[in-house]
Amino acid sequence: MSYDSSDDSSLAYNYCALPLASYACRPDRSRGRLIDEPESLHRTAFQRDRDRIIHSSAFRRLKYKTQVFVYHDGDHYRTRLTHTLEVAQIARTIARCLMVNEDLAEAVALAHDLGHTPFAHMGEDVLKECMEDWGGFAHNDQSLRILTTLEQTYPLWNGLNLTWETLEGVAKHNGPLLKKRQAVSRANLPIALFELSQKMDLELHNYASIEAQVAAIADDIAYNNHDIQDGISAGYFTLEDISELKLIGETLEDVRKTYGDLPKKILLAETIRRTLGAMVEDVLTVSKANLKRIKPDSPQDVALAGEQIVTFSKGMNAKVAELRKFLFARMYRHYEIERIALKVRKIIPDLFSAFMDHYKLLPETWQAKVEQVGGDKNKKARARIVCDYIAGMTDRYAIREHEKLFDLYWDTK
Repeated sequence: MSYDSSDDSSLAYNYCALPLASYACRPDRSRGRLIDEPESLHRTAFQRDRDRIIHSSAFRRLKYKTQVFVYHDGDHYRTRLTHTLEVAQIARTIARCLMVNEDLAEAVALAHDLGHTPFAHMGEDVLKECMEDWGGFAHNDQSLRILTTLEQTYPLWNGLNLTWETLEGVAKHNGPLLKKRQAVSRANLPIALFELSQKMDLELHNYASIEAQVAAIADDIAYNNHDIQDGISAGYFTLEDISELKLIGETLEDVRKTYGDLPKKILLAETIRRTLGAMVEDVLTVSKANLKRIKPDSPQDVALAGEQIVTFSKGMNAKVAELRKFLFARMYRHYEIERIALKVRKIIPDLFSAFMDHYKLLPETWQAKVEQVGGDKNKKARARIVCDYIAGMTDRYAIREHEKLFDLYWDTK
């Protein structure tokens, strides 16, 4: 399509770079944003969402947030940021092959982990315990809270004012959040999702878009493969150990037959590359078969399909389950990771208790937030602000804050 600057129909939101299937989400048919704003001349609505996510402070902080290894363990392990970029790359590949919107799939992939705490799932588990009496905590809901409330860089609204489709994808990429007859209520939903549902109907009983489903399975593909690579690099297990796994063993043998005696680093990289490719191929084969069987003709047909369309085959699911069981035993419960977890179980509760008991210990901008909701009088609101502050920390910032508050030395900076 040629571009004619004199014709309003040439605005970027009216077209996509590639043909889209009828079941794909189109930016020119978006359900819009919470707050209306002019469209861009050069970017579609979903491209703008992606760009806003990339330019957010929460996205930048992923650089120093743990995937499995804390930032100072080494420069070659995945961080939450590099993991997110790998997810986005895989999501774009799958989205293109399924003829759905790459920009939307990428936006959901880039946003899905923004709400993670420092120290990965270890930190999330501990912060969840701290918030048990104060409204709870979940990293996926915190991602929504960042996107709709906590990012504050625009003059006319809080949050990033993303499209309905991107917010729906972040909320529901793993499937519906309510059963058919379940009420939309604070009792059934975490805080950010409930607050958003009062302003925007995300159809929480239905399935998410194909693009969101693509982002979800890209996450599974990315972390299963890079955790193998990082685990071997850390010395937690060996190539010989993982050769017993069905997902890895056959591929490893094929690489050896093809190339003979390779250096271990190259052997591992080629095995991971092929394994990742096999998982993507499996998803595409199954998803195309599901699309042919269900015959969705619109995004609404996808929402009402009654099942996740973008999935692994039963055989691949079994192989992935075997791998996850192995990684849980040999990596996620490795004694070095357990030692980190022991420190996390001290750092986060110490910080939470200190800020809850004495909110004047918070930085001044955060003190102001507490005072806006009543200071010492509104403990539940104060807890949520303290939670936001801690959840937004990087690993190194959380460690330094703990040192400043609890180590017996004078900070002269």
